Amino acid sequence: MPRMSLADELQKLADLRRRGTLTPDEFEQAKRKLLAGPAPGLQAWGRGSGVRRQSVTRIAGLPLWAIATGPDRERGEQRGHARAVIAVGDVATGVLAIGGIARGIVALGGVALGVVSAGGLAIGLALAAGGGAIGAVAFGGAAIGNVAVGGGAVGRYALGGGGAGQYVVAANRCDPEAVEFFIRNATWIPMAGPALGAQSRNINRMCTPRVQAR
Repeated sequence: MPRMSLADELQKLADLRRRGTLTPDEFEQAKRKLLAGPAPGLQAWGRGSGVRRQSVTRIAGLPLWAIATGPDRERGEQRGHARAVIAVGDVATGVLAIGGIARGIVALGGVALGVVSAGGLAIGLALAAGGGAIGAVAFGGAAIGNVAVGGGAVGRYALGGGGAGQYVVAANRCDPEAVEFFIRNATWIPMAGPALGAQSRNINRMCTPRVQAR
């Protein structure tokens, strides 16, 4: 499809304003962006009240970085989907993905899915941290994993205010194997070190009398 000239794009904006699709303020904002053009080293795509930007530089066919937020009336998109090595958007897919919904090797977002994930709801193959976390190692308000630490924790090794699993340290349960595991490994995950270090003091306070009584 041939690329529209600047005059064609301005005419299209004028038509949208005449039909009432764009308000006068939106028309003026879009016209200023169109006349300014993309900054050097950037590619812009889409028209509307959203943001669509990506780098010219590509790695393995993907832009080095991309930003996509808000609606794009021309494409009929209600939200932006950024796909890049480093992606930021309403929906983001990349090696590093940041967005409302983020999918990547490292994913950060409201809903995050990746190898390492952090967000309101985080699902990570290796590590997950969030309000709700599911992963091999999970930290969150509610955590489910092989190793789980949270307000509520479910896992093979679980540490939390409420816990369930094979080896558990919780308000109403202190398994010696879990006590030993969490104290021994309090700093083996850099991100979790401070949290586990603080929890290890709670372990000693909550569980020592019970462990000694066994």
